[in-house]
Amino acid sequence: MSATAFASVFVALYVAHSVGDHWVQTSCQSADKGKAGWVGRLAGARHVATLTATKLALLLPVAALLGLNFSVLGLVAGMGVDGVTHWWADRRSTLAWLARVTGKAEFYSLGTAAHPAHPVSTKGGPAAHLGTGAYALDQSFHHLWLLVAALIIATV
Repeated sequence: MSATAFASVFVALYVAHSVGDHWVQTSCQSADKGKAGWVGRLAGARHVATLTATKLALLLPVAALLGLNFSVLGLVAGMGVDGVTHWWADRRSTLAWLARVTGKAEFYSLGTAAHPAHPVSTKGGPAAHLGTGAYALDQSFHHLWLLVAALIIATV
């Protein structure tokens, strides 16, 4: 497949990721996927299932409209790698562990009361924050694996 085809697959997956992670994911999935035990594992699995469906719902029409042909093996392998890595990171404790072992623990806590330089309100308590380091690391981790998935889909 050409570089243009790879780029098309990546863009479709990237947009679908944003839609699936923010619009399709339910509040329950978001709240529960980081919990310990089967409650968290199953919430994460439900999220990844709807996320993967969203990605396929956007990728397949893009591929058809642009005349892209990729193998079933490449599609299954790419979506599988994406789904497994997404589930792993969304368990939260796993991504927090990765942040610790890579020296990013302080950044991971950015935007929360746990960060040493957290924003404070006029009353001295933690102030609301529009984003967190955990969210930024989560999304960048997902973007890395979207790239890998797109490469697999486009080349296998």
